[in-house]
Amino acid sequence: MTVAAEKSTRTVAPFRGDQVGSFLRPRALKDARQAFVSGSISSEELRKAEDEEINRLVDKQVEVGLKAVTDGEFRRSWWHLDFLEGLTGIEGYVPEHGYFFEGVETEKYDVRNTGKIAFNPNHPFFKDFVYLKESVGDRALPKATIPSPNQLLHQGIRDETIYPTVEAFCKDIQQAYRETIQEFYRLGCRYLQIDDCFWGVLCYDKVVEDISEEELTNLKELSAKNVQGILKDKPADLVITTHICRGNYASTFAGSGAYEPVAKELFGQTDYDGYFLEYDTERSGGFEPLRFYKGQGQIVLGLITSKTGELEAKEDIKARIQEAAKYVPLEQLCLSTQCGFASTEEGNHLTEEEQWNKVKLVLEVAQEVWGN
Repeated sequence: MTVAAEKSTRTVAPFRGDQVGSFLRPRALKDARQAFVSGSISSEELRKAEDEEINRLVDKQVEVGLKAVTDGEFRRSWWHLDFLEGLTGIEGYVPEHGYFFEGVETEKYDVRNTGKIAFNPNHPFFKDFVYLKESVGDRALPKATIPSPNQLLHQGIRDETIYPTVEAFCKDIQQAYRETIQEFYRLGCRYLQIDDCFWGVLCYDKVVEDISEEELTNLKELSAKNVQGILKDKPADLVITTHICRGNYASTFAGSGAYEPVAKELFGQTDYDGYFLEYDTERSGGFEPLRFYKGQGQIVLGLITSKTGELEAKEDIKARIQEAAKYVPLEQLCLSTQCGFASTEEGNHLTEEEQWNKVKLVLEVAQEVWGN
């Protein structure tokens, strides 16, 4: 199979050269957030600063050629907690420890269950999306990103006095998400990405070794049911993809392991329109687990790392795309960085120039492999 023989234009999301969502926070934005925390500026002044930086980011994404454009998650501290604590029945709090990554502990913050979980019609993410949509206009497709409902399955979040069973817990979560998705759609969203670390955790070598096969099976089934539950009644013209993350904090990671332990359930029992997969290092294993994918959507290969500024060689990326095409047809493959550039406001350890060079590399390789 030759690259030239398989060129095909793709006009719907996910695109041949796509992106995960978050971008490095500019210094002006970081300064504004610090000023707000210290009480030097008001929430209105902070939002004005965010608006200005988001407008610049949107212009830059359009300029480099991205067909899907995000707000860079510029209004968030965390890729997931800001959204989750906006749901009814979930609140943020300061625990004893932060999250543990490779040799690093994050800031101490998490969410917990304080009441019945429900849709929040006043969730701030709706207002944020409307602003993004207006900023983008007709120049590109505005893309919203939110965390997976599976993020609430992490140990210790569910209050067992409110939800004695995990099934009842998931039922309300799914309903809240279904209504959230419908509201995004009503506001004009046609490309929504569900970021999911829970699937990533379930394929970490250490986790697979430490829990029983029965428990692993139960958690995979629960995760798949959660996904299918929120995709129920999805509008036909709304593209919903997922990004399976293995941890992305200040250029570190949370775990290693191939997709094999979760592949059958993830690829065979969920109906996303696309799957953004991290494949930037050997920590993710090979492409063999893709053999379980028989859907009609896209597999977005995260072959270019967002953790460092060093550029990958084009021919190496193309060779890996061809290797993946042994398991999924080339026309069902796309390309992106393995994750965003700033899953938290701290951001990864590379410069903004290096960040944009990475994005350009994604788009250049996609153009050379698939055409426009």
